[in-house]
Amino acid sequence: MRESVQAEVMMSFLVSEELSFRIPVELRYETCDPYAVRMTFHLPGDAPVTWAFGRELLVDGVVRPSGDGDVHVAPADTDGFGEVLIRLQVGCDQALFRSGSAPLVAFLDRTDKLVPLGQERSLADFDTYLDEALNRILAEEQSAG
Repeated sequence: MRESVQAEVMMSFLVSEELSFRIPVELRYETCDPYAVRMTFHLPGDAPVTWAFGRELLVDGVVRPSGDGDVHVAPADTDGFGEVLIRLQVGCDQALFRSGSAPLVAFLDRTDKLVPLGQERSLADFDTYLDEALNRILAEEQSAG
């Protein structure tokens, strides 16, 4: 059984209303973390950056504004299914991307074939993975504090 799906999507990185440039962005979905999608991008002069956020957030954001925290996904146009905006934010800093909805929908369709939406919990090793991830986060917080 295949355990991951990935796609390279060309997105516009929006620096300002007047300035943007196209960059390749890798989207990755893995069965070991069935609720999440990882988005990795590499801006010129910087190290690659990876964000993980809910797959369902991306699914919802293709058709309507979604996201309450550091990640917001919304159609760029009111007619939907044209382009999608993805905003990643840490404090006052943010990165804004514009993507065609078609490659996002194609990627999400492939993830759904691997693990159908709503069936994530059925993966036998997810609880083990979640416990390991939580223990790793707690250990990192304790060593940093």
